[in-house]
Amino acid sequence: MKVVAFNGSPKKEGNTYHALKLVTEQLEMQGIETEIVHVGNKGVKGCTACGQCAKNKDEKCVLKGDDLNIWIQKMKEADGILLGSPVHFASLGANMKSFLDRAFYVSGANGNLFRHKVGASVVAVRRSGGLPTFNELNNYITYAEMMVPTSNYWNVIHGTTPGEALQDEEGVQIMRVLGKNMAYLLQLIDQGKDKVEAPVQEKKIYTNFIR
Repeated sequence: MKVVAFNGSPKKEGNTYHALKLVTEQLEMQGIETEIVHVGNKGVKGCTACGQCAKNKDEKCVLKGDDLNIWIQKMKEADGILLGSPVHFASLGANMKSFLDRAFYVSGANGNLFRHKVGASVVAVRRSGGLPTFNELNNYITYAEMMVPTSNYWNVIHGTTPGEALQDEEGVQIMRVLGKNMAYLLQLIDQGKDKVEAPVQEKKIYTNFIR
């Protein structure tokens, strides 16, 4: 099994990285392969709503100049997806937002590529805005019919300078427990997939309120 984690911070090894690392360490202890992909320092373009990914059905975004299509395939091939972001003005980092908008739109337009994968979110923040950002990340996960492991509190860790979050004892525990629970859920799904039939995917119904 494998989990791919995405670091949405501009800093390669800032507190978002350390939050992700705390989770992936627990996964690795259970024999689960992990990879951390740094997207926060890349010039990721925003979605232009062109709709070509839905028309082409090739699991790709037509926009060029970044590694989005490579990342989508990493997500498709993984058993679990871990999303990590810093807090910028009580919200996601800009590159992380652009990446998620396009990746999850392509996924939905191509039959929901991430359906029933295990997905979790973590946030690193100096002081405030952690929960709004955590909720934003979870919106992508729940939209995609992913399976969500929990921890013993909301998945937010506090720190300013790189590595300072490791002094947040409660935050460290939150990430550690999340990693253990994520590994447990991955193992349950893996061992049960040949014994329990998954629900058939329903075709999405769209209801527009202005006609």
